[in-house]
Amino acid sequence: MILFGPSGNSESFYAEGYSHTEQSAKFVKERGLDCFEYSFGRGVRMTEAKAISIGAAFREQGVEISVHAPYYINFANPDDESARKSYNYVLESGKMLKLMGGKRCVFHSATQGKMEREDAVALTEERLKVLRDFIYLNRLDDLYFCPETMGKLAQIGTIEEIVRFCKIDKVYLPAVDFGHINAREQGSLKTVSDYRERLEYMIGELGYERVKHFHVHFSKIQYSDKGEVRHLTFADTEYGPEFAPLAMALKELKLEPYIVSESAGTQAEDAMEMKRIYNAM
Repeated sequence: MILFGPSGNSESFYAEGYSHTEQSAKFVKERGLDCFEYSFGRGVRMTEAKAISIGAAFREQGVEISVHAPYYINFANPDDESARKSYNYVLESGKMLKLMGGKRCVFHSATQGKMEREDAVALTEERLKVLRDFIYLNRLDDLYFCPETMGKLAQIGTIEEIVRFCKIDKVYLPAVDFGHINAREQGSLKTVSDYRERLEYMIGELGYERVKHFHVHFSKIQYSDKGEVRHLTFADTEYGPEFAPLAMALKELKLEPYIVSESAGTQAEDAMEMKRIYNAM
């Protein structure tokens, strides 16, 4: 079953007087949404007791929860000590996710830096093999770890690179941010065929069963010649992408991903709009 929900709490959550993540479960459920993504963007600073409390609230409402690991992960950093920190950021996020009862941990793979592109991608790939070993050693292999497509040209995370990383092991599941793809490709996503091309590529490389329930981030994103500038809301009429062509492509290919809205402040409302568009087709 396809799922829709917000990344973090929207402005309306706070405007209605809510403040705690446990309350997000009821907020999301009352709006007819199905999932929620908790961000550890600035670091994993949560106690085990808090993770368990959040998990209980979401189980009670029947809402699924995922997490986003810290933003500053970089498996292409030439410094080995910095790479070790990146392993820990992902593993700590996974441990909190497991306590919450969730199954998906999204993470940014790397930044190219001063390296040649292929050298940076190859180093990232080798370190993700090490991360895979740590995932198994820490008994986190019942979770999915989702490397994300990225919006800036200097970041590692084209759809081809993410598919390459997911071939390492079944614990890796693609997190496809279509706003990021559209930004790095200068507005490439316009038609149903544009989306189908990317989706069919993933199916061809990874197989239908692995791609059927992949992870999606979606928002409109302003971009420059260097890629992503900032996230927008569905009210923006200058930048894309639009969700309706993706909804049609998903229906045609019988894919049922976990779709997370990353709009700037209106993520709950825009998640509701995506669900409305999808169900109306």
